[in-house]
Amino acid sequence: MLLEQYCVGPLQNFTYLVADGEGGEGVVIDPSYGVDPVLAAIDSHSIKVRLILNTHSHRDHVAGNQDVRQRTGAKVVAHRSAPLGQDLSVDDGQRFEAGRLRFEVAHTPGHTADSVLYLFEGQVATGDTLFVGECGRTDLPGGSPEQMFDSLLRRVVALDDALVVLPGHDYGVTPTSTMGREKKENYTLQPRTKAQFLQFLRE
Repeated sequence: MLLEQYCVGPLQNFTYLVADGEGGEGVVIDPSYGVDPVLAAIDSHSIKVRLILNTHSHRDHVAGNQDVRQRTGAKVVAHRSAPLGQDLSVDDGQRFEAGRLRFEVAHTPGHTADSVLYLFEGQVATGDTLFVGECGRTDLPGGSPEQMFDSLLRRVVALDDALVVLPGHDYGVTPTSTMGREKKENYTLQPRTKAQFLQFLRE
């Protein structure tokens, strides 16, 4: 598998190029502003990009959709509630493929109502649900502290420890992590009741 992480745009967004190998089929995850390096890599690796995967609909995670689409003809994938006019609307537990890559969707509202994780080949693209050492904001339009509690402390903590965490921004001490490490070190994932979690977010 080919997996490349690019820090692009003014908000330290991570955009990912994933393929089943050199010259193979693949996807781009969360194309942000300034995707020229990603487009160059698509060409240099001769990747046939079939899908554009958006973890949520905030502009900094979808700004490069059209650039990638124009270059590759890829179809846009997003949660069914996303207001993106996506080609493929997905929901919790749904599975799909790109070449030999297999993906599974986990709906994790909280940062936005349409936030999802994409699990594939031992990796999990977490968007703005989970960062290295932190979680996404819930005070923006569409955010919900109550839903973030369910997403983090019921869904995310149940994921396999071996999964490599691919966050949506370069906000942590390292660009990637593992679920096992995040469960131990990320203070937002420590056991709390819902009341404690909501108080924690207000502090």
